[in-house]
This record gives sequence, C-alpha cells and structure tokens, in this order.
Amino acid sequence: MDNSMVLKIEALNKNEAFARSVVAAFCVELNPTLDQINDIKTAVSEAVTNCVVHAYEGKGGVIEISAALENRTVHIEIKDFGVGIADVEAARRPFFTTKPEQERSGMGFTVMESFMDSLSVLSADGGGVTVVMSKNLDVNTGQGD
Repeated sequence: MDNSMVLKIEALNKNEAFARSVVAAFCVELNPTLDQINDIKTAVSEAVTNCVVHAYEGKGGVIEISAALENRTVHIEIKDFGVGIADVEAARRPFFTTKPEQERSGMGFTVMESFMDSLSVLSADGGGVTVVMSKNLDVNTGQGD
C-alpha cells in the first residue's frame, strides 16, 4: 500500500457527512476527477448510513472506516459491530429493505456497487458487517480529454 488511514466515528447521522469528506480528502493525492470523488463520497455515505440505520438501529455504536491507496486504486472498508445481516444475498438485491416503515428504498448496496469498481459485503457470525469496496482512479483517455 502507498498510504492508508483509519477513522473511528460514532454511528450518528451527523457523522455521515464528516466520514465521506475525510475519505474524499484522503484520496486527493491521487488527483481524482470530480466525478470520481463524488462516486466515492456517495458510496461512503450509503455504507455509513446503513451502519447507523441497520447495524445499530439509531442507538449509536462505533463505525470503523479504513482506506488505503495502492497505485491508482483506493480500497475502502467500512465496518460496524452491530446486529449483522441475516441474508447478505437478499440485502444486496435492489429494493430489499428490512425497514419499509421508515420508507427506506432498499437501494444502498446497489448504489454502492454502481459507483465503485468492486464491492463485497461480509457479515460476521454473531454480528458486525464489513463493506469492502474499491475504485480505480485512472482517468479514461479519449473521452473528451
């Protein structure tokens, strides 16, 4: 790895914007495009929001965010120590939600997957979820350059 960071925050809605800004700022040394930064910020926002809403059900807890730069790729892990996900495969399907009464769209993992190059979701026995995602920050050539 070329560089890495770890951030621990309380699982509070107000910390979502902070988390996404920190990860975006960490990636700046690779000189990403504005679209790439926005993609990363959106994916981090979705993952952190999932922790707040689902892992801890709004009752607070710890979210651990780590990011590492390797060549032109950023690797991000967002980990909670909450209730876990009973069926990860179902949770990754578009529009699946365990909180319909809160008008949740069930699109969090779909959004993360659409903005990142890779995404995996690991739910530990006994609770806790780790979302692992990465994005290559190479700029495509020949498309308006």
